[in-house]
Amino acid sequence: MAQFNITITEELLHGLFLSNGRDEAFSKLLEEIFNQVLLAQSSEQIGAEPYERTEERTAYRNGFRDRQMTIRVGTLTLRVPRHRNGKFSTELFARYQRSEQALILAMMEMVINGVSTRKVEAITQELCGKSFSKSTVSALCKQLDPMVHAFRTRPLEKHYPFVIVDALYLKVREDHRVQSRGLLIAVGVNEEGYREIIGFQVANTETESSWGEFFASLKERGLKDVRLITSDNHKGLVNAVKRHFQGTTWQRCQTHFSRNMLDHTPKALQPEIKEDLRQLYEAVDVDSARKVRDQLLGKYGMKAPKAAALLDESFDDVTAVLAVPLKYRKRLRTTNGVERLNQEVRRRERVIRIFPNEASVIRLMGALLIEQDEKWQVGRKYFDMDLYYQSIENKKTKGSNSAA
Repeated sequence: MAQFNITITEELLHGLFLSNGRDEAFSKLLEEIFNQVLLAQSSEQIGAEPYERTEERTAYRNGFRDRQMTIRVGTLTLRVPRHRNGKFSTELFARYQRSEQALILAMMEMVINGVSTRKVEAITQELCGKSFSKSTVSALCKQLDPMVHAFRTRPLEKHYPFVIVDALYLKVREDHRVQSRGLLIAVGVNEEGYREIIGFQVANTETESSWGEFFASLKERGLKDVRLITSDNHKGLVNAVKRHFQGTTWQRCQTHFSRNMLDHTPKALQPEIKEDLRQLYEAVDVDSARKVRDQLLGKYGMKAPKAAALLDESFDDVTAVLAVPLKYRKRLRTTNGVERLNQEVRRRERVIRIFPNEASVIRLMGALLIEQDEKWQVGRKYFDMDLYYQSIENKKTKGSNSAA
C-alpha cells in the first residue's frame, strides 16, 4: 500500500480553524494530498521510486504537466506525472469530479432558469465565471448523463441475499411549482459480502405503485432470490415488497419501530420502554424473543396499552431477522446503513435546496451514489458470507435427510 507524506505548514493549519480562510486552506490541503496521490500512482505504475535503480522498473519519468481541477472550495493546480516509455493514467479526476460537476451543473441550471439564490449565484460565478449559456450546460450534461444512465440500468448479475431499501424527499421545481419528490434507494449485499447500490429512482409519491415500479425494474435487471428485505413500515412500500418478493422475509426496521413505540408511550415511561426494547432486539432466538415480548405485554398492558398493542401486532415483523445467522443481524435489523448514505445526499441537497428539474436530481444523486458504490467496492467487506451460504447448505441437507 502506498504511503503519503503530507506536510502541513503552521500557516495552513491555522487557516483550517479560521472561518474567513478555511476554504482557501482546505483547497491547499486537498491540492497537497492529491499531488501526493498522483506521485504514488506514478511510482506504482513505473515500478520504482524516483532515482531508484531496480530491475522492476518499466518506464522513466518525464516531468509534469499542470492540470486545473475546480471544486466548491476553489481551483486546485495538480501536477500530473508524465512517463517516457509509457502513459500515466489515473482515475482521480473522474472519480472526484463527477459529483462536483453534477452539483455545479444543478446550480448553473438554476441561474439560467432565473430561480437561483444569491448564494448559488456567488458560487457559480466563482467556479464557472460570470457568463455561461444553455449550450454550455447541455454539453456538460452529455458527459455525466450517460455514466449515470449506465449505472442505473446495469445488469444485476450477482446474487444479493440481503437488500435494504429507504426513501428521502427532495424539492424539485416542475411546471413553475415547487413539488416534493421521493428518492427511492436500494442497497444490496452481494454474494462476496460487499454492499452495492443496486438501484435508485425518483418518484412522485412513496406509494405502492411507485415502489412496485422500482422493484419491477430491479427484477428486470436480474435481482432474484432475495432472502431478507429491510425497510420502514410505510404501507405502500410493505405492500410492494409482499407483491414483488413473495417468499422473501421482510424485516421491519427496529430503529423506526422504536420511534413508533415511543410515540404510543406516555413520556414518563419512554426511557424505561426504550431499554426494555433493547432486550427484545438482542434476543438470540425466537423463543427468547417471545419470552421478552410476553414480559413487556404484561408490564405495559395497563400502563401503555397502545404501545403494548403495537408490540403484539408487529412482533413477527420486528424479529424476522432472527431467521438469519447471528453475526449478520445487527446490520440487517435496521435501515441505518442507508440512513448514513442519505446524510451524504442531504449535505449536497442543502446547497441546492430546490432542484431546477428532475433530470438534475438524477444527475447529482446518481453521481453521488456511483462514488459511494466505488468506495464500497474497494473498501472492507460488509459481511463474511461463508457462514450464510454454509447455513443454507445445512438446511438443504437437513431437509433431504428428513425427506429420506
